[in-house]
Amino acid sequence: MKYYGQISKMESQLNNPILYKMNIGENQIELNKLINTKIKIRFDNKIKCIECNKTIKKTFMQGYCYPCFISSPKTSDCIFKPHLCRAHIGDSKDMSWSQKNCLVEQYVYLSITSNLKVGVTRYSQIPTRWVDQGAHFAIKFAKTPNRYLAGLIELEISKYISDRTKWRQMIKGEYDFVNLIDKKIELSLLLSNEYSEYIINQNDLVKLHYPMKSNPEKICSINLDKTPDVSGIITGIKGQYMILDNYNVLNVRKYTGYYINIEY
Repeated sequence: MKYYGQISKMESQLNNPILYKMNIGENQIELNKLINTKIKIRFDNKIKCIECNKTIKKTFMQGYCYPCFISSPKTSDCIFKPHLCRAHIGDSKDMSWSQKNCLVEQYVYLSITSNLKVGVTRYSQIPTRWVDQGAHFAIKFAKTPNRYLAGLIELEISKYISDRTKWRQMIKGEYDFVNLIDKKIELSLLLSNEYSEYIINQNDLVKLHYPMKSNPEKICSINLDKTPDVSGIITGIKGQYMILDNYNVLNVRKYTGYYINIEY
């Protein structure tokens, strides 16, 4: 089979293992069916901004041209730092967008990726956010009516645990197990009283299983800008990473907006 077109991040569906699909042009490839299949990927040296469709030489924040990176609400500071969100006081690049994405229910969560971490995502992005980060276990910690409040809780919890993922360790499946229910109770007691009303009483622990033939012992990151032609047997998918030959790793999301050829 041969496909050509602009790609975006892989779509996922919670299952055992997680089901992955890749959008390429007008087509969608069911990736789980390609585990143990040889695939050829070629970057066509063509990139278009996913916001304005302008042809560009490089992307900013995974798929945007520089003007759109500056002006789009999808690249606001609060995407990575929720506590910087100002939509709740009417300050936004696009209030209609913020009403759908920032002024809606948000979850603060705990997860184990390469390590114990805290994060924030809107209600509609669970469990997608956990899958994209390659979490092995996850639990909801708090629910807030807007992104700003969730960011404040995340900021306070990050005094005690990390808000970052070591992606290489995550792909290798290297992590120290932590009982997330116990950790949630522990952190709840450390949280300021003003946030206690947002803590979720239910402690439903989610375990995520990825389509991995085996955990790679070493990792080599694929750079399509430097090496536009790559090939190998798909041996696993985790987070937004496709693993070839159990060591070559392609961050699919990083190349959002790129036009590529896929053959298998």
